[in-house]
Amino acid sequence: MDTTAGQDTARSGVLDGKVALVAGATRGAGRAIAVELARAGATVYATGRSSSGVHGRSEIDRPETIEETGELIAAAGGAGTALRVDHLVSDEVRDLVRRIDDEHGRLDVLVNDIFGGDRYAQFGTTLWEHDLAGGLRMLRMGIDTHAITSHHALPLLIRHPGGLVVEMTDGTAEYNVAYRHHEGFYYDLVKAAVQRMTGAQSHELAPHQGAAVAVTPGWLRSEKMLEAFGVTEGNWRDATRRVPHFCISESPTFVARAVVALAADPDVARWTGQVVSSGQLALRYGFTDTDGTQPDCWRYMVEVQDRNLPAGDLGYR
Repeated sequence: MDTTAGQDTARSGVLDGKVALVAGATRGAGRAIAVELARAGATVYATGRSSSGVHGRSEIDRPETIEETGELIAAAGGAGTALRVDHLVSDEVRDLVRRIDDEHGRLDVLVNDIFGGDRYAQFGTTLWEHDLAGGLRMLRMGIDTHAITSHHALPLLIRHPGGLVVEMTDGTAEYNVAYRHHEGFYYDLVKAAVQRMTGAQSHELAPHQGAAVAVTPGWLRSEKMLEAFGVTEGNWRDATRRVPHFCISESPTFVARAVVALAADPDVARWTGQVVSSGQLALRYGFTDTDGTQPDCWRYMVEVQDRNLPAGDLGYR
């Protein structure tokens, strides 16, 4: 079980009385966001498809389960419910939102973090070379899920002014202007669509005093990433001996703290319609990663990595 989101046991209470839904909270950023929102005082509904009640590993071949996320929420001293929900099944999402309405009568924060489609990515291939079925599955997992969830959840979210939708993405608006040819057509299309969905929801929520913001982590030390590098969150710096640029990576808790900062900001509307990064928000709100640092991955990508400079040349540590 990933425990990075549970390292700081302090409960802040800045979101007391708020109700949040984190869709796609089984692992990685979604799991950490669910835990940190709960630690901040929100009542959290954390959802995902991977469950201890379902035999075998997940569709993306990972062992984490949504029940483990529920255990981490409880360990953080938070209030929350972990539920198996397939966000491609409209009826399941509708029933989930009805349950939130029945139990609390409100929804203040919606985090659309569902994806897992990188399982089907074929990096470095052209559109005509990429497996079509896998590519279309990626679109369903990264676009349809967000649209279905917002369709059902937004009527509850706008019932009270100040509602916030967080669309989780990969890459800043500036970085994603260029076609991400290394990742390929389908992955690029998903991330472009998330940015467009953020703008659309921002426009439609404005009359209800709501906001929609896209948030991107940097190089995320997810369970999968740590496993790929053969390290843990405790010794992740060992991986920089092989890949020096890994120095700019961040724990899932860092972006989770970014989401908490947005949810707690009474002036969050200043960000509506924008794509913001964990590093950018850390400088604005003053939070840090679990090790006290404030990594700014996307600045680093442009100024160091994409220019093939050695790590540290511009003072990054």
